Amino acid sequence: MWLSNSSIGRKVVMSVTGIALVLFLTFHMAMNLVALFSAEGYNMVCEFLGTNWYALLGTLALAALFVIHIIYAFWLTMMNRAARGNERYAVSAKPKTVEWASQNMLALGIIVILGLALHLFNFWYNMMFAELIGNPMMGGLSATDGYGYIMETFSNPVFFVLYIVWLCALWFHLTHGFWSAMQTLGWNNTIWINRWKCISNIYSTIIVLGFMLVAVVFFVKNL
Repeated sequence: MWLSNSSIGRKVVMSVTGIALVLFLTFHMAMNLVALFSAEGYNMVCEFLGTNWYALLGTLALAALFVIHIIYAFWLTMMNRAARGNERYAVSAKPKTVEWASQNMLALGIIVILGLALHLFNFWYNMMFAELIGNPMMGGLSATDGYGYIMETFSNPVFFVLYIVWLCALWFHLTHGFWSAMQTLGWNNTIWINRWKCISNIYSTIIVLGFMLVAVVFFVKNL
């Protein structure tokens, strides 16, 4: 299949899965902002997105998208390195026209994956997974008490700092990945490429600041 046998096909898969993940981040960020205004409202959202069939289906689809995105990211990186061979060691200076995020997407991606693992441990494991195995109090709080888990997580300064580092890496990853996806899909030209870069910076900043706001507010509440 051209989606796996060609460089363009692999980039298309990366782009489509990446855009889908950006849409999920947008929804997740908006959902988290509810916690700033109402503990009861946020917990109602958590209960609604518990172990219902549509929530489970969505989780499986999201996990599949993320796994595919990671596999293709490493695949493309290894293929690019193999194609360059020893040539990538020939010049130590970095071209000024190449973004820092573009040069370090693999490292940023690894930080994003590690941050996701931490997030799954603090929230998904104690909430949806706890409900799935029939132990809704596994984390010490009710599996639907999302507000309580946010309070508990950001009462720990180490977790707070790790989340901020994760979100910074996510910002760099998104700012490059978003416009790059549009370029791969052909939704750009000499005029629109700069517009997409601007949109990518603004949109990524909104998403990351939304997540950061929740982390900072709940960290301050716990002081």
